[in-house]
Amino acid sequence: MTHAKIELAPNVDGFFQSAVHDAMRARKVAATDAAEQYLASLLGEFARGTRAGESADRPLTLLLGEALESSGAERFQRLQNIGDGVLYAVGFFGDAFEKRGADPHYAMSVGSSAYGHAAAMLRLTGSGAGPDVLAELARSFERFVAVVMEVADALFTPGVDDDTSVLRLYRRWERTGSERLADALAVRGVCPVRAIGGVH
Repeated sequence: MTHAKIELAPNVDGFFQSAVHDAMRARKVAATDAAEQYLASLLGEFARGTRAGESADRPLTLLLGEALESSGAERFQRLQNIGDGVLYAVGFFGDAFEKRGADPHYAMSVGSSAYGHAAAMLRLTGSGAGPDVLAELARSFERFVAVVMEVADALFTPGVDDDTSVLRLYRRWERTGSERLADALAVRGVCPVRAIGGVH
């Protein structure tokens, strides 16, 4: 008797490399290979639980202020962590920001600023010999958030198999307008249409 083999340790990095590449094409985001690799690696680290951003329980403005008041390697690490955390959190859980009364656009401006300050530190110390990935992430923060949203949508759609999950999928589509989610809804018999003044 043949048994199906269950792979307990899939290649998470390879998965996210492919997912990020596909999401960049879908969202028509042009980026350097280094930025694409950074984003895929970041998502892999969050998926494995080996990376955490700054505490989500504290206001971002306070975290950014504290990071800017620190110095040296600690300052750089805290700034990078804020940028990474906001990029991941808004991309995957942007609706949670809104439910808590926070403005995702404000959070993105803080994340962009954190990356910008970290990139400036690299330039000042001469440590940035390679591509200026953090500066690229700072300049195009909102577009990279859209890429992470696309990856999240790709992960979200396969598990939709009952009325409750279809409703969650529809609500996510309402917030994001994702074509991928619209296609997933259409396959399930729901054809969302955006019209002037609302959704029909």
